[in-house]
Amino acid sequence: MSGWNFADVWEVVAEVLPDAPALVHGGLHRSWRDFNARADGVAAALSGITEGTVAQYLYSCPEYLESVFAAFKRGLPPVNTNYRYAPDELAYIWDNADCAAVVFHGEFTERVEAVRDRTRVQVWLHVDDGTDPCPPWATPFEAAAASPPAPRAMRSPDDLYLVYTGGTTGLPKGVMWRQDDLFALLNITAPVRYPEEGGLEDVRRMLVKPGPPHIPAAPLMHGTGSFTSFAVLDCGGSVVTLTGRRFDVVELLDTIERERVRSLAIVGDAFAKPILGALDAEPQRWDVSSLRVLTSSGVMFSAAVKDGLLRHMPNLIIADTLGSSEALGMATSVSTADGSAKTAVFTVGPRTRVITEDGHDVVPGSGEVGLMAQRGRVPLGYYKDAAKTAGTFRVLDGVRWSVPGDWATVEADGTLRLLGRGSQCINTGGEKVYPEEVEEALKTYPGIVDAACVGVPDDRFGEAVVAIVEATGDLDEAAVIAHVKGTLASYKAPRRVVRVPTLGRAPNGKVDYRALRDRALA
Repeated sequence: MSGWNFADVWEVVAEVLPDAPALVHGGLHRSWRDFNARADGVAAALSGITEGTVAQYLYSCPEYLESVFAAFKRGLPPVNTNYRYAPDELAYIWDNADCAAVVFHGEFTERVEAVRDRTRVQVWLHVDDGTDPCPPWATPFEAAAASPPAPRAMRSPDDLYLVYTGGTTGLPKGVMWRQDDLFALLNITAPVRYPEEGGLEDVRRMLVKPGPPHIPAAPLMHGTGSFTSFAVLDCGGSVVTLTGRRFDVVELLDTIERERVRSLAIVGDAFAKPILGALDAEPQRWDVSSLRVLTSSGVMFSAAVKDGLLRHMPNLIIADTLGSSEALGMATSVSTADGSAKTAVFTVGPRTRVITEDGHDVVPGSGEVGLMAQRGRVPLGYYKDAAKTAGTFRVLDGVRWSVPGDWATVEADGTLRLLGRGSQCINTGGEKVYPEEVEEALKTYPGIVDAACVGVPDDRFGEAVVAIVEATGDLDEAAVIAHVKGTLASYKAPRRVVRVPTLGRAPNGKVDYRALRDRALA
């Protein structure tokens, strides 16, 4: 049985490659020696915490990974926090996750202040970003990072990493990953692949040079950004974070050229289309020849955009991966200049099957629709939610499987065609939006008596949220959208509001989402 722990591995990397770059952010370059020392300091600031979790309420930055490393050192689970969440959502997550510490950017000080008394957080660490100064109830992150190391805490391969995901069940839920399982899965496709049953001596033996620079263009708060970064750090590479707080394709391409970045993680067309547009507009402006691997996960990635990127970067390998917070690497679609793959067509992984609702395998070429399932190293379940755990993590023929809810068909040649989530979950730019949550916010607007939300195709973000409402009197569309943004994260707000005489609810209270979506499209 393997016994991997991220803190153990990263400490060995710092021992073997102390002067190699670990973190890059604009003009800031931090070595592995500094990365480890600063994480030691932050871990010391957390030393009074004996149980609970550590939340990262941060944009992508070096402090994000330093605080994750510090939490790993203390044996405390990190908790990703979506920086787009409204106060009620923050209070829910930090309470549900038993957060004992929160690391936050200064920009969020006012929002944190509004929910602080609704949490059980003991330690607040303020990351100075030139906005709000550190409040008296928080500790400056830099002061924590400069602290002397505390005695080493007990660690285990069973230590957790919590990934909070909106999923398809409304309120966010925490997916519990054992560090050993997560490390082993990321190791399968890492730049340096250690023996699965190996250990720290293998890290010392195999790390003969610094690993590659990597940009998580997808935010570190999402699995695509954090997981790909962890894999690169495991191999002594460096994580290059963008300084802009909105995706800026010019900054991205400038950074790839300046840092000679080798790998990039994005979320489908929402990132890829602007990249292609910039390269098409100014094909001679950027030298991006260093880029070798582009990984996308979370949404479908169109074949035409893949082909366009490969025209500019013929040596690029595009890995379009199908997975979720509950199941990593279920299937992959690899595109190269030699032959691009089709949109939503994937090669199934060795631990994956497609099953019917009653647990039988879908026959290839039958046209039957089934749910994707993955066995082996899968999460322990959802944090403090046995009912949802039982619904997603099922035992079939004596084997435990993760069944997150992705529907697909299996072609005659064994390849898989992804159909999407069977529920009404809307996936917009990699963010999952649960319609009922938005509908409830819409119904609190004066004059709206009923509401439904659907996803309609969007050229850049995959899907856009559209609200269909019944109302009395006139409605101001912009005011309705602003109202939702005042309650929920902005990405959950509808892009358009369509008024109808009736939603046509059935006697059981349900609506025909397919019909409403057709009406919204019309």
